[in-house]
Amino acid sequence: MQNNVLILDFGSQYTQLIARRVRELNIFCEIKPYNKPPEDLSSYKAVILSGSPFSVRAEDAPHPDLSEIRGKKPLLAVCYGAQYLAHFGGGNVAPSNTREYGRANLSYIKPDEAFFEGVSEGSQVWMSHSDTIQKLPENGVVLASTHDVKNAAYKIENESTYAIQFHPEVYHSKDGKKILENFLVNIAGLDQSWTPDAFVDLTVAELKEKIGDDKVVLGLSGGVDSTVAAVLLHKAIGKNLYCIFVNNGLLRKNEFQDVLDQYEHMGLNVKGVDASARFLDALAGESDPERKRKIIGNAFIEVFDDEAHLVKDVKWLAQGTIYPDVIESVSATGGPSATIKSHHNVGGLPDFMKLKVVEPLRMLFKDEVRRVGKSMAIGDERLGRHPFPGPGLAIRILGDITPEKVSILQEVDHIFIQGLRDWGLYDKVWQAGAMLLPVNSVGVMGDERTYEKCVALRAVESTDGMTADWVNLPYEFLQKTSNDIINKVPGVNRVVYDISSKPPATIEWE
Repeated sequence: MQNNVLILDFGSQYTQLIARRVRELNIFCEIKPYNKPPEDLSSYKAVILSGSPFSVRAEDAPHPDLSEIRGKKPLLAVCYGAQYLAHFGGGNVAPSNTREYGRANLSYIKPDEAFFEGVSEGSQVWMSHSDTIQKLPENGVVLASTHDVKNAAYKIENESTYAIQFHPEVYHSKDGKKILENFLVNIAGLDQSWTPDAFVDLTVAELKEKIGDDKVVLGLSGGVDSTVAAVLLHKAIGKNLYCIFVNNGLLRKNEFQDVLDQYEHMGLNVKGVDASARFLDALAGESDPERKRKIIGNAFIEVFDDEAHLVKDVKWLAQGTIYPDVIESVSATGGPSATIKSHHNVGGLPDFMKLKVVEPLRMLFKDEVRRVGKSMAIGDERLGRHPFPGPGLAIRILGDITPEKVSILQEVDHIFIQGLRDWGLYDKVWQAGAMLLPVNSVGVMGDERTYEKCVALRAVESTDGMTADWVNLPYEFLQKTSNDIINKVPGVNRVVYDISSKPPATIEWE
């Protein structure tokens, strides 16, 4: 991959945001754990060290070998990285008198410095550290200060090594993207050429070389990721792609037939398989969310194994795995960041399924997937579809799964989503859905007392699902939606609206 930036992850909650900002500059980057760097660094033209929850003064602090990077490639050290270079380079890092966290403003910028070109004194930055650099490392030169932090940014003379104690990747650092651009473009000399069209051309060529004349089975879900993956593969291997859309009994109302009808017009070879009874039987009596995900994942693989046997000489299973799936499942590609939850399409296949896996979108964030899809002329109706979890309504029904609960939630979800469309709100929301809670509450309908289910509505805005905030939907819309649900869906007598952000909450409830 040309134009490649290596981000070494020390466990910061912001590491993925660094990658997002770099890619917004049309420069490709990869995140690797600090303790498992690539053996071959020849393809990387610049390196960024992330922040970390560790202190460099701690005995168990990350201590990577940078001998193949430092002084040999342009290097940007962020927060922990800046303190690491100072602490082990002849400088001094000590506990700060006050925890330096939150907004600050640059009170000094070294004149005529390429790293801060286009950035003015007073520019707001975001600090997040409890240690501070009291003395710079050998050959260190101060580039910027804030009122409380003298060594907010520095460089190493005679090297393309730069370090900052603030976080340029977060929104609160107003000129953070400009600083990253200065480093990557003006100093490291990278071209801003990683575009959706370039990704398509490169990926199609790689898929042709990797797969050859082999046959590939792909599980379609109706969502953006699997659709874009299917079109990419179709461009590469044409008729050797066999798409299967499985009804796991946990889809939205009427979704199975609606999606099959839409794919029929896209030129893809798609087969619909109704395995709803198989999934629901396997889920009977299970309440644990992780177990439900595993059951659905296993059943999904079994269905594919059955279908794959019907395709003569199939060699590959394609999946629409994207970067957030990988990050949340395997802890920032195996590094020190925390695992959030498992994803049913991450982690490989059992030995009995003799298929190799191909994941053409594995390194893309959600908004990048949409841009790639647009470059291939996939319609807005497909690309604008809200994300929908692979396990479907199973993780929106808290507790055990029954056909009756699925039916109730399908009706509630249909009213909510159709209402968003009717009110012109659907495209203003990144993801929306309804949750069926394991709670009954007292209500009054007519002259009768009821004791029925409670549902929670959830609508969030985001760009890639890594962070999200709840959407302030109009009161009138929520009022009408609540009335429609209670009046039209037997078994529900209470509706609530979830106003939690991610973090600390996740988008889904399970």
